[in-house]
Amino acid sequence: MKLLGIGSRINHPEYGKGVVTNVTSKHYWVTFMDNGLETIEIDSEFEIIEAAEDEVDTISFFEVERSLKSILKKWSDVSEVVTIADKWKGGKLIMQPGDPNLKSSELPIDTFFHKITMVRDRLRVMEQKINSSSLGEQEKIDLQQYITRSYGSLTSFNVLFKLKSQQFVGQRSK
Repeated sequence: MKLLGIGSRINHPEYGKGVVTNVTSKHYWVTFMDNGLETIEIDSEFEIIEAAEDEVDTISFFEVERSLKSILKKWSDVSEVVTIADKWKGGKLIMQPGDPNLKSSELPIDTFFHKITMVRDRLRVMEQKINSSSLGEQEKIDLQQYITRSYGSLTSFNVLFKLKSQQFVGQRSK
């Protein structure tokens, strides 16, 4: 099956007449006159009004970018941008000793948050190195459990994260 090029015109039974504006390995992105932009399966039913003869890459820039981000995240020490929750911005962490004769210590909460996220990122790198190592499966599982418990110990700090998806996750109760 030959792929349609960008600029091809089609008539779709549901969406009507449209022009192909992007092509991926599985979909055409088509701007329809009456229905706007829709993605349709390459092998879906439609009438070809005029096929453009352009060379077509079977993968979009978006897919390349998404794949590259995934690879970099998995195999490098590059960490994602982690944002502190708005309510903590500019705040400070005050550590007050139990002995009133001793001086308390203050630390900008942003600095503390940065250190917490660095611990998380280093645990992730350790996890990846364990999983790609030549250790036996049982050894990998044992070490992975220690890392999971470490994440669990750090869940108290989840209140600092702006995004729930970036928080620590420990072992789930069964």
